[in-house]
Amino acid sequence: MGKNKLAKFSEMATFDHVIQAPYNKVDQKDHELKGRWKQDFFKNDHPLVLELGCGKGEYSVSMAEYFPNKNFIGVDIKGARMWKGSKLVAEKGLKNVGFIRTNIEIISAFFEADEVDEIWLTFPDPQMKKDTKRLTSTNFMNRYKQFLKPEGTIHLKTDSNFQYRYTLAMVEENGLPILAETDDLYESPLLDEVLSIQTFYEKQWRERGLPIKYLAFQLPADKPLREPDVEIEKDPYRSFGRSARE
Repeated sequence: MGKNKLAKFSEMATFDHVIQAPYNKVDQKDHELKGRWKQDFFKNDHPLVLELGCGKGEYSVSMAEYFPNKNFIGVDIKGARMWKGSKLVAEKGLKNVGFIRTNIEIISAFFEADEVDEIWLTFPDPQMKKDTKRLTSTNFMNRYKQFLKPEGTIHLKTDSNFQYRYTLAMVEENGLPILAETDDLYESPLLDEVLSIQTFYEKQWRERGLPIKYLAFQLPADKPLREPDVEIEKDPYRSFGRSARE
């Protein structure tokens, strides 16, 4: 591991707003803050919003500034990227945003039933080869149902037409309530200050002329889910791993 990464990891270890619990440390056991994020971490009773696959944390930090009466947690396994957002939180003195470094596959080990109000998925890897790895698959929806409040909202922003079409098919297959939908956000009346926040990856895709898609839907807690049986055209451009994008 390079010296720069080691320095970032060392600095993050000093931040009290960062929880570092990679897979082998949690080992499928519930984290001590599960069910207690508001009381013990944020010390308030404000709504809790997650950004899963947060990368550098741009969305979490920016939304925390827009909504001081909400709590935000960015989640990612790549600590070197997360360092940027966590450093910014320290510099700005924000008290309503934190980060968890862990695998999203075990996200239910961190949050209790009905503890989370919203989930944001900002430019996740579309995982075109394996549906169980997609953050909008029913595989992950069943995880989210364990802690998302009834009728809680899930937001997806993506450059990937494959990701967007697949998620829309999953939503329609299961009759999930759609709150907002567009395949070209920046030409849509839906665009507002929050949806205008641009991540590192979003800026890259927009520079390449790719339209940004947005979908918001609710996830009823008591509804069994079916995986859609559809063929969706793969994205014609390379689906880079995030490390390659950087």
